[in-house]
Amino acid sequence: MTAPVRIALDAMGGDHGPETVLAGAEISLWRHPDTAFVLYGDEARVTEVLKNHPKLAAVSRIVHTDVVVGMDDKPSQALRRGRYKSSMWRAIDAVKLKEADVAVSAGNTGALMAMANFNLRTMPGISRPAIAAIWPTLRGESVVLDVGASIGATAKSLVEMAIMGSAMARVLFDLEAPTVGLLNVGVEEIKGVEEVKEAARILREEIVGVNYRGFVEGNDIGAGTVDVVVTEGFSGNIALKTAEGTAKQLGSYLRAAMGRTLRARIGYLLARDAFRVLREKMDPRRANGGVFLGLNGIVIKSHGGTDAEGFAAAVDLAYDMVRNELLARIEKSLVGRQPPDVAVSRPQAAGVEGQS
Repeated sequence: MTAPVRIALDAMGGDHGPETVLAGAEISLWRHPDTAFVLYGDEARVTEVLKNHPKLAAVSRIVHTDVVVGMDDKPSQALRRGRYKSSMWRAIDAVKLKEADVAVSAGNTGALMAMANFNLRTMPGISRPAIAAIWPTLRGESVVLDVGASIGATAKSLVEMAIMGSAMARVLFDLEAPTVGLLNVGVEEIKGVEEVKEAARILREEIVGVNYRGFVEGNDIGAGTVDVVVTEGFSGNIALKTAEGTAKQLGSYLRAAMGRTLRARIGYLLARDAFRVLREKMDPRRANGGVFLGLNGIVIKSHGGTDAEGFAAAVDLAYDMVRNELLARIEKSLVGRQPPDVAVSRPQAAGVEGQS
């Protein structure tokens, strides 16, 4: 019989704490009964909320912690104050100690990345971790990374992300050779900053086993032009937040339009099945959950303001990453494919060649 997937939850993380975390965990448990949970947080508060979730309580144990990392805490402050004592740290530490297979938190992103990096360390051959997101597209789904782990990237780190993202896409999408593109200001080889152009050269000429297809632009992300889109964290995070905001904006427009006149309301009733499908596709909760790649352990970041359904999607992702042996596949992908150390000067923003 297959052993259960052990998931460590930062029960105090996010805007709503245990109420959302535990409700989301129970939703995911219905979908994946072979799951066990370790809940880190204020024991009295977690126990009280857990009374409303008997199915979850039956497969969970609580570990009391005294410190909660605030959503506005600086990463350095969180490390000093919350190391060893916070619910966030203890959930990550459970992965390091092999007491859990994966950690999930909706807490402060910067603090979570700092603690995960400090505690788990990066894999051999990886210079820095990245956050990978699942992106709904016209063709299905793509992996996009980095969406906020760090600002800026060297050519070497971009190539590392291409290798890790390709491994993740193989796990998630069951693809033998996922296509990979570098996000740029144009598809022509002369465009872009030097780091991106050098990463493209390395992927074309020196890395075996990555199905590199060239540069892609912002509109290619939603189109699903490639299975893996690689960029640095600043632009990746802006793209992610822009897409989420656009989805909400379009949803508001549709709701307003459908209720404006009697004819519009009748039209909505006649086409409500189609609108239901559209609403589901545009729902950002379905793609909630970023995977921290490049560490010696799996950590999933949920959006801090999500609801129970959104948090359940992050827990589902955690389950899938463990069941599909993400770490082992990334380690295998890295063997013999580490990019060389390259030193490329960083141009000024105004000096981007051929920008349109």
